[in-house]
Amino acid sequence: MTPRLENTHQLAPGPIKAMMALEVSFAASGLEHNLLELVKLRASQINGCAFCIHMHTTNLRKHGESEMRLYMLNAWRESPIYNARERAALAWTEALTRVAETGAPDADYALVKAAFTEAEQVYLTLAIGAINAWNRLQVGFRAAHPVEGARAAA
Repeated sequence: MTPRLENTHQLAPGPIKAMMALEVSFAASGLEHNLLELVKLRASQINGCAFCIHMHTTNLRKHGESEMRLYMLNAWRESPIYNARERAALAWTEALTRVAETGAPDADYALVKAAFTEAEQVYLTLAIGAINAWNRLQVGFRAAHPVEGARAAA
């Protein structure tokens, strides 16, 4: 894979700064750090964004997430290791990441409504929108994830 652009952050500093500020704002959302990271990882899996998959799995491991929960994320619907709040967030993530196909189903929204306050629903939806924007930036310009240690593990 050959990157299409280098230094995208330097080429559009204003919008990147705004996106970074949006990310920082999620810390005050009341949403759990690992829940947000699972959402970002799941959207990145759907979008095939290796850069973001690397970043969010690394971040989740640093914050104590188990390897099994990382491995099972693609099959979260078939696994009992995610709680109701996480399942609602993951369903909403999939619905919004694939919004052209799903139309954001009422059933998925009902899960979110039952598990999150109204403010948390907005923050969660913004976080899903943000990771989808980051994925498009990284996939579109073929951003390469760090490879240190990856070959040793393979």
